[in-house]
Amino acid sequence: MNAESETARDTEGQADGHGERPPAEVAVVVIGYDDAAHVTDAVRSALAQGPAVREVVAVDDCSRDGSVGLLERLSASEPRLKVIRRRANSGGCGTPRNTGLDAVTSPYVMFLDSDDVLPPGAVDALLAAAEGAHAEVAGGLCVRRELPSGREVPWQPRLYALHAVVPRPAQRTRLVHDTLCVNKLYRTAFLRAHGIRFPEGRFPYEDVVFTARLLAAAPRIALIPDRVYVWHVRRSQARLSISLDRSGVENWRARTEACRQAYEVLLGAGQKELARTARAKFLDHDLRMYVRELGLRDAAYRRAWWELTRAHLAEYDADDWARNPAAPGRLIGRVVLASPEPCDLPRLRELAARPARLYPPYARAADGTPVWSDAVPQVSLEPLRARPVRALPLAVDAELRPGARGTRLRLRLHELYGRVAQAGPETVDVEWRHRDDGDVVIHGATLPLAPCAGVPRADDTVGSSCTWSAETAVDLLALAAPGTGTWDLRLRIRFRDGASRDVTAHALTGAGLLRRRAVPSARHGVVLVQPYTTHSGALALRVAPGVRGLLSVVRARLRRLLH
Repeated sequence: MNAESETARDTEGQADGHGERPPAEVAVVVIGYDDAAHVTDAVRSALAQGPAVREVVAVDDCSRDGSVGLLERLSASEPRLKVIRRRANSGGCGTPRNTGLDAVTSPYVMFLDSDDVLPPGAVDALLAAAEGAHAEVAGGLCVRRELPSGREVPWQPRLYALHAVVPRPAQRTRLVHDTLCVNKLYRTAFLRAHGIRFPEGRFPYEDVVFTARLLAAAPRIALIPDRVYVWHVRRSQARLSISLDRSGVENWRARTEACRQAYEVLLGAGQKELARTARAKFLDHDLRMYVRELGLRDAAYRRAWWELTRAHLAEYDADDWARNPAAPGRLIGRVVLASPEPCDLPRLRELAARPARLYPPYARAADGTPVWSDAVPQVSLEPLRARPVRALPLAVDAELRPGARGTRLRLRLHELYGRVAQAGPETVDVEWRHRDDGDVVIHGATLPLAPCAGVPRADDTVGSSCTWSAETAVDLLALAAPGTGTWDLRLRIRFRDGASRDVTAHALTGAGLLRRRAVPSARHGVVLVQPYTTHSGALALRVAPGVRGLLSVVRARLRRLLH
């Protein structure tokens, strides 16, 4: 066992309570603005961490809804709570966090937003990890909890799968992807010695820049798999959080500016590999997320978004594009750069999906080289030829049709420049995964994939029309068993050599294909089924059993209309 593993083991023992109780050394800075409904829950979750928390500094950014009164009443009975009210609203999150940081007297500090909570044991686990590894920073797992459903999705789980100590961030470039500031414990003196602060004023995505400044200072970092932060996602509330309110193009302008500054901070500190990773992360994460939503925006937004994106990507150099050239984000970025006007938005949306789908048509240049399209031939798809089949952006159509014997699901796998025929697709596994609880899965059949539209050949003689198909029944009543919910279609294609590829399916939207239907049920009386297309173009089903289910659908639709 190496020294790093021994450190991780010792850290784990302390976090599990086998060592001495950590002393009161941690400050938690809680920031809020007009969030009286949640701010005291956040503060109480910090106080409930126990004696390791020396102080909780609650910074109110000049709220008008009585938040300060609630905090001051709580502080009257809690000597560890200090309330600071700013005289003017800053317009962002960075300034109140800096205000709180300036007031901290503890050796370690954490940050907490007013609408989130710290789970029990979070501070003890992070403090034990930091001190056990002699680290300036300790980070743990954050989960995004969708409300009101309660569905939880881990944030950057690969980073926090195991206990680990990273002597320098350059040795774990994946750290650039975790731009959250709230799932970490920081040595206060380290932040102050290196002048690591948040951007001031109205600066959305301030934590992106803060994280870059932190990594640029090359701290020793301890990583733990413990849940240390619960990020509440409330999509139905009147005032959305910055990360959710992406309807205006100014949000995209702010995001690109934050990413630009993060790159410059890292590059200026000599962290070239981290800077390159930051640019790659923009392509793979930020760009793909917004491209999936472009179809929801009006023409003026799309034109402004396209112009901003082209200006940002024009700063990338040849080395940025040369890395993993067949990655979906890089292909999307190159298409945007190649076209002065928005183009191929539905197809770009498919490529931005997770997993990516490169949807037909599949064009070729005059010399036979695969290219993006006849309209944008300068974007070569040649790197796809070297990509392993398990990583290809395979496109599958899904067609849901009612029939005399129930609802049928028809699938069609498209050829991709001869790569699919070369790999030899044999079967497809069908499953439906519950949106709110990903552990609930209904497995369908394993279906043989039959060639259609000509005989598939590895030399691509048949061309883009070459496909494989499969068909199966959909047990809608089984999907209704857990109650009202949304189900996502997931497929696994298996190939001749044993390789497999997990994919989602493009929803065909022809006449009657996505029509809502009522299915008789002996148990529920009736089950309402609504097929629909997700933001990324994939097929999903909303299922509502019984009268209560019908009413929940009506209420949800009313909420969406009002919002």
